[in-house]
Amino acid sequence: MEIPQASPVPNLPVAGSAQALAVRRILCVGQNYAAHAREMGGDPDRAPPFFFDKPADAIVPSGGAIPYPPRTSDLHYEVELVVAIGGGGANIAAADARDHVLGLAVGIDLTRRDLQAEAKKAGRPWDMAKGFDMSAPCAPLTLLTPDFALNRGAITLTVNGAVKQQGDLADMIWSVPEIIAELSTYIALAPGDLIFTGTPAGVGPLVRGDTVVARVEGLPQLEIRIV
Repeated sequence: MEIPQASPVPNLPVAGSAQALAVRRILCVGQNYAAHAREMGGDPDRAPPFFFDKPADAIVPSGGAIPYPPRTSDLHYEVELVVAIGGGGANIAAADARDHVLGLAVGIDLTRRDLQAEAKKAGRPWDMAKGFDMSAPCAPLTLLTPDFALNRGAITLTVNGAVKQQGDLADMIWSVPEIIAELSTYIALAPGDLIFTGTPAGVGPLVRGDTVVARVEGLPQLEIRIV
């Protein structure tokens, strides 16, 4: 039997450039906005952040059509600020975390909510609820500039033009530097790592035919369609 060749490395385009970032892995923070933590039955009182991941090839570029995934009847949207790591390391101090950020983007953490609920109830991992094919649509990466505020700015999501999520990055329980610092105590971060930083309240279901637009102030918007 012939051994298949390796698949191409997933990449994320850089806004205003012909360049693209090779995506190493996708790391996600759970329940990082107080109102969302409450709507999911959690306690937002700055409990230590927890993390999960998605495969790098779950990336879908803006403008993509995403087939409604199998094994679910409750697909949910979650708009998030995405942070791309440009300089890796372990045990990064929060005061130094910004120096490790290459750029920012708008992402959507698509979730098979019914599978997640079943996994929670049974005390099992969330992998199949979060890490499925095409579950991480992401807008082009904007390189970080000195004047961009990591922890301030409107974050919104609309479905077919109707506002479903609306918040501000200032509402994060754990700031971007704190997330990077904490995550780097578990694993050594490396260039090409993407961190989805959590979602505000208002998550809800999607159906075939829905057009979803996600925005973070100052960044290119993300648009996808469920087919």
